[in-house]
Amino acid sequence: MIRFISLTIFLCSFFSLLSQRESAYFASGCFWCVEAIFESIEGVIDAESGYCGGTVNNPTYSQICSGKTGHAETVKVTFSSNKVTYSEMLEIFFDSHDPTTLNRQGPDVGTQYRSAIFYSDERQKILAQQYIENLKKQKTFKTVTTTLEKMTKFYPAEQYHQDFVEKNPYHPYVTSVSKPRKLNFLKKLKNP
Repeated sequence: MIRFISLTIFLCSFFSLLSQRESAYFASGCFWCVEAIFESIEGVIDAESGYCGGTVNNPTYSQICSGKTGHAETVKVTFSSNKVTYSEMLEIFFDSHDPTTLNRQGPDVGTQYRSAIFYSDERQKILAQQYIENLKKQKTFKTVTTTLEKMTKFYPAEQYHQDFVEKNPYHPYVTSVSKPRKLNFLKKLKNP
């Protein structure tokens, strides 16, 4: 009987933890940068680089780079909703990139580098719409080019893209773009 009660408590705890997990899909330029930023946030369980919003099934990085597939470099962020909320994830997203530049972040240009939120459900869509409307009302940015797109399919990027910044700290792109972008975000986080 004690084993049954212990097993029941364990399973209840396990399923409770699973129910507190949520995923968000953000595109804001090179996914190496985006992934590294979200991985630095307490409550984020995982950040995975991939592709969303296009017309080609199982696209490759070289196909994405052509700009012809319609996909955006996207990061799937899995987080514990009892530690960080979706609204807070939106704040991190907007604080960590320039949503005023259409199809561009820093040196990366093309629709694959667009600013986009891929919403999973109606709640995420409404929260993202409200967040963008607030930014516009407060005139935080002169314009917001971020698109809201329904999440239909997330394709994980090739394995060498995963945790790229962590695995390649001296890569020229990492030292000249990814690290400065992350440091700039962390400064904003400490001094809002």
